[in-house]
Amino acid sequence: MRAVTFESLVHGDRFVSEILTRTVGRLGLARPETVGRRDCGGTVVGTHAALISAHLAAANRQATMLTRLAVPFVHLEDEPGATPVQPDFAIVCPRSPGSWLIMGDAKDYERIRSRIDDKRMLKGFLQVALGAESANWWSKLPDGMKVHRYGSLAVPRNAFLQPEAVVENLDDHRAEVRARADERLAARAKLGDGRPTDDELAEFVAHRTAAYDPHGCVTCSLFVYCRAELRASSDPIALLTEIGIERHYRSAVAPIVDGGEAGQAPKVITDQVRATVTGLPQWTSRRRTDACGLPGTVNVVLAKSDSAALGVHGVAVQRVGGPWVRQVFAEPQSPLTRRALMRLVGDAIRGAGSATVQLVVPDRPTADLLATAADSLAGVELSRLRWERDLELGRPALTFDGEPASVPEPLHPDERLAVSFLLEEDRARAMSLRTPIVDLRQVLAAHVTAGGPAMDSGRLDYLVTWAEAQNPVEHREIVDQIAGRDETPGARLSNAMSDALHRARRDDPTGYERLVNAALGYRIDVVERAIAALERVASSRLRDVHRALETDAQEVWGRRRALEASDLVRFSRTYEHWRNAQVELLDADRKCADQLACLSDYGVAHDRAVDAGVREVARAIVMEVQPLRLTVQSRRLVAGSRVVALHINGQSLVEQASTTLKIQKGSFKFGQMAVGLLEETAEAGVLEWNSRVSPSVAVGDEIVIADVAWFGKTFSSGHEIEVKRPAQDKKAAPKDGCGPDSFAADPGEHRWCCRPHAVAEAEWSDLLAIRRSRGELNPDTWPPLVDEERFDVGGVPAPSVPATAAPDGLTLDNLD
Repeated sequence: MRAVTFESLVHGDRFVSEILTRTVGRLGLARPETVGRRDCGGTVVGTHAALISAHLAAANRQATMLTRLAVPFVHLEDEPGATPVQPDFAIVCPRSPGSWLIMGDAKDYERIRSRIDDKRMLKGFLQVALGAESANWWSKLPDGMKVHRYGSLAVPRNAFLQPEAVVENLDDHRAEVRARADERLAARAKLGDGRPTDDELAEFVAHRTAAYDPHGCVTCSLFVYCRAELRASSDPIALLTEIGIERHYRSAVAPIVDGGEAGQAPKVITDQVRATVTGLPQWTSRRRTDACGLPGTVNVVLAKSDSAALGVHGVAVQRVGGPWVRQVFAEPQSPLTRRALMRLVGDAIRGAGSATVQLVVPDRPTADLLATAADSLAGVELSRLRWERDLELGRPALTFDGEPASVPEPLHPDERLAVSFLLEEDRARAMSLRTPIVDLRQVLAAHVTAGGPAMDSGRLDYLVTWAEAQNPVEHREIVDQIAGRDETPGARLSNAMSDALHRARRDDPTGYERLVNAALGYRIDVVERAIAALERVASSRLRDVHRALETDAQEVWGRRRALEASDLVRFSRTYEHWRNAQVELLDADRKCADQLACLSDYGVAHDRAVDAGVREVARAIVMEVQPLRLTVQSRRLVAGSRVVALHINGQSLVEQASTTLKIQKGSFKFGQMAVGLLEETAEAGVLEWNSRVSPSVAVGDEIVIADVAWFGKTFSSGHEIEVKRPAQDKKAAPKDGCGPDSFAADPGEHRWCCRPHAVAEAEWSDLLAIRRSRGELNPDTWPPLVDEERFDVGGVPAPSVPATAAPDGLTLDNLD
């Protein structure tokens, strides 16, 4: 539905001129005097006629957008039964001499935090390239018309689905599609002319090996058939293929299927196979470091509307220890819905009663929706502050495109509180140790490995079902049961539920509210079951460490919020010097996260130890106890290296009662650890380890050791190591000494730390007014300017389209 709506907007009169002129302008081509439009009718004949007309019009300085094209596939022009390539649009503009043909396509990609996933963009431009390559080889292309090296992809620039043209060089993309087309044409030539017989097809595919991937093949029409074939086979490799084990690991883990021991493979993969074979979840020895269930956490579930990137049918919020508060929204796409959502979350944050607040959500799309909604409202609020300055000085309030702006109401304090908090999540998304929003599914997956395809463990309800299993279960039954449900545990709805909600919202308001509440109820139940499953896992001593790291970061956020300075800065509007400074913070954050994970999680430490590319961590086997002698499986940790024991037989040493922990201002210090120097012995390959704290081991025990130098300085005590604590973000944030009057007293000194948003936006408003008076922001300038901020202001919501069946010829891949 969204895809059909967006395509209609791309072809609509309102956006044709904008997409055309911005594409032509960004390519540095001459500005056309007039703009035209032609519909090709979806036929090759109609496309040929439209190209001729547009080519002739280009001689009169007219640029023309063609829609619903049909171009013969590369080298299949003379095949009457061949399916043509059908680009969404193309642009014909003047060239001296002749004309340019710029191929385009429209793709409805949901923007997450003002960006589009690169892989989705790549897929769109490959489709543009196929249209360009096909047109380039078409013999009926008008004389003098040349296919441009660049192509245009129309994508939504905001939550209103307003199209934006993205231009990119197609050279590499065209080489890719040309190579793929040549492969298929070569296969066709090998089979001969005409439709091949069944015997010819059987012979053609007899030597080929079927490739099955439960993740990549799910949209294929033969997915169920291939899966059934694998399920019916008794071959252990078939079972491993069914659950998605990568080909190069299958031989190592195949013995597990018959009750044997695995070869060398990541622990998560061996656990997945064991869970599948035994029907029981595989719990790790890792203890809890998450915040779920702690005071100050707020549980949030959403039912997302599929008709808009920021559409929300309903939300439920719970402060830990309190009741769930639900709200159903009659208009999922309305900006007022977004504000009501933020007010509900903000009220929960304000009442959490803790200096450190964390939201707990069932999956990552829920966090993305919350952060993206906050991103949108922050942009609107910043625009409002500028417009208020304009109105104060008697200037008209104008949008980026120079249209009169509708000045919104200021954000309510609770709305602003939620927006500023969620923008912390936006800024922290590259950090490993920052967790303003806790992904409950990811937390549970760190403690339990389910059987069956790993892709299905991406659903929280699937993972919870395995975590609750006390007796052996059949993984195929759970897979089919969960996949067949209309309910989903995260923000996104199933297709059946989405269609039902859209029909009910239009025809049955009471039924609509009942359906939304049922959807929220299912999510609430899954979240509560997941937290209950986690309660059975012991807490780690490092739980306080992770909480302290989040508290550090939220102290900075608290100053931002109190002074209303940089608390509404979206990630896309951060200063370049701030982003550059983040590189060092990211390195420190990643190193600290790796060290803490290796200390507490045997699975992480084991996988790093057996990874040939990791030098700091290794496995060692005890050969003799008195004196303690080891064989170390590392070329880096040799005689002369000072090492520390992290795990013995899968048990973390930092979790022992004898190990001490000090949370210091600049580091976390661990004492009574087994630290010592590796020394040579007369026996080749055997090293003696003299540790001041003697570990309790026996011959044959496995020890995961790490280089002490990796952790930092050594201590004279001989039994301590430290993990360096990442520094606070002190760029573009109020400092400890900043107060409400600091900027007013000394603007120069406090310009980059605690300048309030109201002051900053007033200055920016004045600068924009000067630039507009010079004609630099005139929407008629050439080339057209680009709105880098993409705030959701001045837009008209996309038309409401009733839920209908997908058009013939469209698949999930077309709509993706």
